[in-house]
Amino acid sequence: MSPDAEATFLFADIAGFTALTEAHGDEQAVQLVDDFAQVVQAELPSFGGEYVKTVGDALMLRVPEPADAIRLGLWITRDAMKGHNAPSVRVGGNHGSAIDRGGDYFGATINVAARVSALAAGGELLVTGYTAALAPDLEGVLYESRGRQALRNVAEPVEIFAAVRVDETAEHLAIDPVCQMAVDPERAVGRVLLDDQAYYFCSLTCTAAFAGQPERYRA
Repeated sequence: MSPDAEATFLFADIAGFTALTEAHGDEQAVQLVDDFAQVVQAELPSFGGEYVKTVGDALMLRVPEPADAIRLGLWITRDAMKGHNAPSVRVGGNHGSAIDRGGDYFGATINVAARVSALAAGGELLVTGYTAALAPDLEGVLYESRGRQALRNVAEPVEIFAAVRVDETAEHLAIDPVCQMAVDPERAVGRVLLDDQAYYFCSLTCTAAFAGQPERYRA
C-alpha cells in the first residue's frame, strides 16, 4: 500500500479534558466535545481541510496545504470556542505522507502530529519545524521556537515551533486552573488570592477543589 499524497495532519482537543470531566461531570464534558467537533467541522471547508475522525476528545484533521493548516489551527485555538466558560483548546500538527486506509490515515507523520499536540498548552498551536518551514511567510503569523523536543516512541528529538498571531486581538480571559475553562474575572463564581496572585473559577466546585489542594493545580 503506497503512501498518500503529503498533507498536514492536525490533532485538536480540549486541554485538561480529564480535569474538566472531574469538575463538571461526564455529561457536560461530552457535550463540550460534541459542540467543539460541530463548530470545527462546519468551518473546515473554508480552509480546504477534512475531518478524519475523533479519538477520545481529539479531532484528527487533514489539510493538504501547510499554510491553510496553520491558519486553521490558529482559528481553532482562538476562535472556535471562545468567551466566558468556553473550554481551552490546543492544536498540534505535522506535515508529511501517510497511509490512506479507507479514509483513515496511519504512519509516522500521524504519530508525530499526535505527540506534538500533547505538548501544546491550552490556546496554543504547535507544529514541527518541517511544517513551519513549508509556510514561512504567512501574513500576520510568526513562529516561536520551543526547541528540540523528545517525543514518545520517536527516535530523534523534533524541532517544535509555536505559531502565533502577530496582531493578537483575541479576548484574553483568565483560565480556571482546575478545569481549564475560560473565565471572565468580572463574572467568575469564585476567586482565590494566593501568594499575591488571583485565581478565578467557573464554579464553586472548582473553587473548593483548588482551595483544598492548590499545589495540585498551580503551574
